[in-house]
Amino acid sequence: MMGFSIYDYLIVGTYLIAVTVIGSIISGRQKSSRDYFLGGKNMSWWSVGFSIVASETSTLTFISIPGLAYKSDMHFLQVAIGYFIGRLLVSVIFIPAYYNGDLETAYDFIGKRFGLSLRKFTSSVFIITRVLASGVRLFATAIPVHIITGFDYPTSILIIGGFTLVYTYLGGLKAVVAMDVVQLFIYLSGAVASLFIIFNHLPNGWSDVIAYSTMNGLNKFEIFNLNFTGSLWGYFLSPYTLVGGLLGGTFLTMASHGTDQLLVQRLLGCKSKRDSQKALMLDALVIVLQFGFFLLLGLSLFAFYKGVPFAQLGLNSSDEIFPKFIVENLPVGVAGLVIAGVFASAMGSLSSSISSLASATYLDLFKMTKRGKSLTEKMELRWSKIFTLLWGLVLIGGAMLFTDSSNPVVEIGLKIASFTYGGLLGTFFLGLVFKNTHQRDAYIGFISGLSVMLAVLMFTKIDWTWHTLIGSLVTILVGTIAAKLCKHSNKKAVHQ
Repeated sequence: MMGFSIYDYLIVGTYLIAVTVIGSIISGRQKSSRDYFLGGKNMSWWSVGFSIVASETSTLTFISIPGLAYKSDMHFLQVAIGYFIGRLLVSVIFIPAYYNGDLETAYDFIGKRFGLSLRKFTSSVFIITRVLASGVRLFATAIPVHIITGFDYPTSILIIGGFTLVYTYLGGLKAVVAMDVVQLFIYLSGAVASLFIIFNHLPNGWSDVIAYSTMNGLNKFEIFNLNFTGSLWGYFLSPYTLVGGLLGGTFLTMASHGTDQLLVQRLLGCKSKRDSQKALMLDALVIVLQFGFFLLLGLSLFAFYKGVPFAQLGLNSSDEIFPKFIVENLPVGVAGLVIAGVFASAMGSLSSSISSLASATYLDLFKMTKRGKSLTEKMELRWSKIFTLLWGLVLIGGAMLFTDSSNPVVEIGLKIASFTYGGLLGTFFLGLVFKNTHQRDAYIGFISGLSVMLAVLMFTKIDWTWHTLIGSLVTILVGTIAAKLCKHSNKKAVHQ
């Protein structure tokens, strides 16, 4: 066992301090909440594209996706292909609508279409969901930190959360985006270095990966799952069927990249509609390649440990397999680089969550109040930073709630997001496509979508890849029916 040397600790410590200091000073002079939350709407498309990749990657991908491939196969890539399709649809359907008006948040569109009340409600739902999902993501970061340092999970969470909060609070969105680009290449470098070292340890390199992935009738390289599982109901209970994966990935992405302020905030910070679309398609290409890479890394780890189940290695979950390899097998310096990469992926995601929560709270809720409308630019900036500090502290505290979890955190995070994503996506479609719907219809549809999803989660075992699709369809169906019934009753009343 090589362990984690003093040099590795120095690399990680230097990284944490450097990224915090540079991120704090890189944003330049900020005059208003528009500068703080939208980068003055003047950010380059390529930096936004890479930033989106870093924001959505988090430690869920870095740690959990290799573990998922280790214990199963490549079926998750079906979801990633759906991610690509979803991004393409967002760039065609949602982005033009966002750039028709000078929007500040994703829910600003809802406000202009259906009224301020629904804007506040959808933004509030986003805030609750984001707090829970980001808590899972931050906890995921604590796994490798805990394994390497021996610190307990709360201490590990405080370390990563504290450094991230400093530069997010001081630098705003420009600092978040700039640091995301740096962090993206740091964590990818660490992962690539790990893969090369695994191959050097395997006697026959890639041939051993193939051999272990296909031994005893296994086919861990299988991407497309064409098995029907015997019944239609059983099909809905399986997350990684071909139809479930593609539809799940597509609808989840339309919801996340079309209605979630975490990512829409960046798209609104581009100079133009065209730049926003280019940023999203850059993200679409990179994200599929990245998921494929991390799944192959998991198969390589499976060969490295000679196909031994993770439980026999003394691990509680598959999420711990990559951190175990990092600590025990990477040479001095490289281990520090990889753990810096783990921190990088986590900080990119956490800083984005903090900024998006603060922007939604300030722009959608506080700014709409009587007091918020009367603020000077200087006071706007002050309140923006207050909400950033508040949500940073809440997320750090919220991450503590997941410290007893033994399930793959990537699936927990996606299940939390899927609960409300369907209702949000359906409400946006009611506004974009169905011109005869009004605020009351959208409210009825949205609440119905959330209610059905609550029932699905409580009383069925339908898996997360179907959740966004179900919630979205229910919202659209109920909303359009409500619009027709209300129109019919109004006509009836007039004739009477």
